[in-house]
Amino acid sequence: PLEMSAKKPVPFLRQVIPVRKKVQRDPRFDDLSGEYKPEIFMKTYSFLDSIKKQEKEMVQKQLKKCRNMEQKEKLQRLLNRMTQQEQAQKKQQKLRERELSLKRQQRELAKQGKKPFFLKKSEKRKLELADKYAELKRSGKLESFLNKKRKRNAIKDKRHLPSQKSL
Repeated sequence: PLEMSAKKPVPFLRQVIPVRKKVQRDPRFDDLSGEYKPEIFMKTYSFLDSIKKQEKEMVQKQLKKCRNMEQKEKLQRLLNRMTQQEQAQKKQQKLRERELSLKRQQRELAKQGKKPFFLKKSEKRKLELADKYAELKRSGKLESFLNKKRKRNAIKDKRHLPSQKSL
């Protein structure tokens, strides 16, 4: 055994047997949790959509019954957030479907013996914008959207022009 100095005080909690420290792991970044695949995730948790729909209907009913202004405002914000989340989820789903269809087309072309052609990010953006315009045209909101965009651009242009004071 190792000889120790008697002048040094003995620690109050002496560790006789070394205790193994628990290693905490974050499942988001750990390989043991598996790979994230949005398609599988959506299929697994598809039951949540129906629950969210029920919650939204419940909030709408509460909003109609509510008399307190503060409570009504709070419920309105919650309802807005729920609808925004729903719209974002639909948008993501459309994006995913578009990417999958492009991949399928590339596979078909590859089977025919042609070279695969992958779209650039800018090309994907253009396709997305074209879809957006088609959707707006179908719903009849294209003109109002373009007017708003024109106004926004006019304000931006005004900001870059020299002011009247400097003339």
